[in-house]
Amino acid sequence: MARAGLALEDGTVWFGEAFGGRGTSSGEVCFNTSMTGYQEILTDPSYRGQILCMTAPQIGNYGVNPADVESRGIHMAGFVVREASRVASNFTATGTLHDYLAASGVVGLAGIDTRALVRRLRVRGAMTGVVSTEILDAEELVRLARSAPPLVGRDLVAEVMPAADAAWTEPLDEWARPLEQPREGGVFEAAPAVGPVRDVVALDYGMKWNIARHLVSSGCRVTVLPGRATAAEVLAHRPDGVFLSNGPGDPEVLTGCVETVRGLVGRVPIFGICLGHQLLSLACGARTFKLKFGHRGANQPVMHLPSGRVEITSQNHGFAVDEATLPAELEVTHRNLNDGTVEGVRHRTAKAASVQYHPEAAAGPHDAAYLFRTFHELMA
Repeated sequence: MARAGLALEDGTVWFGEAFGGRGTSSGEVCFNTSMTGYQEILTDPSYRGQILCMTAPQIGNYGVNPADVESRGIHMAGFVVREASRVASNFTATGTLHDYLAASGVVGLAGIDTRALVRRLRVRGAMTGVVSTEILDAEELVRLARSAPPLVGRDLVAEVMPAADAAWTEPLDEWARPLEQPREGGVFEAAPAVGPVRDVVALDYGMKWNIARHLVSSGCRVTVLPGRATAAEVLAHRPDGVFLSNGPGDPEVLTGCVETVRGLVGRVPIFGICLGHQLLSLACGARTFKLKFGHRGANQPVMHLPSGRVEITSQNHGFAVDEATLPAELEVTHRNLNDGTVEGVRHRTAKAASVQYHPEAAAGPHDAAYLFRTFHELMA
């Protein structure tokens, strides 16, 4: 079995088994607490520039398949697990996790104490690291980790956004459509059609494909534009609404994107997710800050403040909106119940709202899927 090593900038080093691709790469080391959905996580463009550790003890046991892909490929710099399954024991699998990573050249590291790694990141905060199958000298790995560029201040959107405009027509699979709250007797029913078709421009900063599927299934005709599009280019499509997608990196360096959103607020209904939430807040005058170790997983409790309802949500972000800097025109609508951070805002006078978490939630949960219907209603 080939060997691989991981070093953090604080001098901590782990050695274990290599799987997947071969090579050396650097990135911010973070962790995700999801028990399933590793293929969706691997193909989420928001992980650009990061080395991800999964907290679930075995990853890869149901293999990979084309239906679970969330973008054009794997974007993260490295993948760390306790145990990597070498077989795919599911009828949907078309390949193994090992082969999937290898085909993309992404280095995998298995056989280390992931609990110790995660505890270090929780106590000391996210750190830059290096993962390698080529360099197995501890001192050299640490030197590389300390000299690697940090995540803060980097424009990673430019590396993942599409090159050209495109129409998106694929809806959700029938089995994946969101459900309404249980009717009398506890029976869940499929969500009804929302109404007339709305033309939506989706600004793609690294958008997960399931977001576009939800927009189509909620009654939208979707045109995807690169995230660098200007307000004039967006408005030239005469949209009924504008969607601001998720994406990687530091939101405060995306000054052009912020300027575009500022030029759209009050002129067209807006809905943002994750990075899109941060960009909307920045455009209205708020600031963002780096979280100690971020929110990444499928089990984050969020309260919808107007109703008091608690949603279990899927999240992936390392930055958050600073509530102390929110302008008067933005109202907090959602709050993280673990650390109290802002998870959603809405504009008091313009038709604009956003959430920090992922209501499209592939692979789940689906508590917040109603937000796509809410966006459709906002465009009425």
